[in-house]
Amino acid sequence: MTTRREFIEQALVAATLARAPIPSAAKPLGVALVGLGSLSTNQIAPALRKTTNCRLAGIVTGTPAKAARWKAEYGLPDRSVYDYATMERMADNHDIDIVYVVTPNALHAEHTIKAARAGKHVFCEKPMEVSVERCEAMIAACRSAKRQLAVAYRCQFEPHHLECVRIARERVFGPVRMIEAGFGFAIGDPTQWRLNHALSGGGPLMDVGIYALQTARMLAGEEPVAVSAVETKTDPVKFKSVEESMTFQLTFPGGVIADCRTTYKVSGVNRFTAYADRGAFGMEPAYNYSGNRGWRGDRQPLRFDEIDVFAAELDDFAAHVVAGTPSKVSGEEGLRDVRILMAAYESARTGKTVRLA
Repeated sequence: MTTRREFIEQALVAATLARAPIPSAAKPLGVALVGLGSLSTNQIAPALRKTTNCRLAGIVTGTPAKAARWKAEYGLPDRSVYDYATMERMADNHDIDIVYVVTPNALHAEHTIKAARAGKHVFCEKPMEVSVERCEAMIAACRSAKRQLAVAYRCQFEPHHLECVRIARERVFGPVRMIEAGFGFAIGDPTQWRLNHALSGGGPLMDVGIYALQTARMLAGEEPVAVSAVETKTDPVKFKSVEESMTFQLTFPGGVIADCRTTYKVSGVNRFTAYADRGAFGMEPAYNYSGNRGWRGDRQPLRFDEIDVFAAELDDFAAHVVAGTPSKVSGEEGLRDVRILMAAYESARTGKTVRLA
């Protein structure tokens, strides 16, 4: 486990690097998107057009109609279009340097391992996977292929979040003592993959509760030593295989307590607050793709210009690939979150606090 001092030092360096201008690669790296759902269509592909270090160079999809539309819109050649059974053929495509996995959670390991075997670096949507063992297999595959693996924690590149981390680290209001964080929304279509445990690995905790978890870890500046969780369910038909809502509490070795919540039942849960000895600070909304707002208890400004966080995280990963240096959102970072998520599910199932090694 990372010590408190090491964690703080790493976070300070990471925050500084994230604020610094991202170095330009001599040649933009080619990115292939695996999975062409809403996120790829509406956020990631448009963001790639804004990047300095990346360009869209390939796609993987199981839907021929989508392949045709994307080929036409982005001018992709036939040789850069794959389905899930043929994606390992990317080994022969030198236009593709990075594979961005944007498929359902329980498919991340399969597609990451295929990409690594094809000799490609991997950027993977969060959560990294649905079990600790699968995360470890992803890390091992990329390590064996001598390729980098990172997880798309976009908030680690968002200026308001970084400023809140700075306030916590520099103890602007004194030491942080308590953290409250929550993210949730009222989910729609009951047939979607997010409500299918076999594909999602869980409900809102896996999908958006992970943002609250990331916030708590970043603001506390250490790794939690215990987690306790409670699940609630008012619609057992719609949420027959995943939780509807969950609250979870994290205890940190320095005494910080984080109360977190996530839900698929109601909208408007989208904020965090850190309470310190001499005041508080936080964000509301905190986790949108754009339009987030920060605040400080002393009414000093906590406002930054909008950035495209998808472009920022992709440019950062490409820069690390070129430099041969590890990303701050490495596979090991994704594994840490999944260990805690699995412990939260265990706590909710057993009714007991789970100690974290």
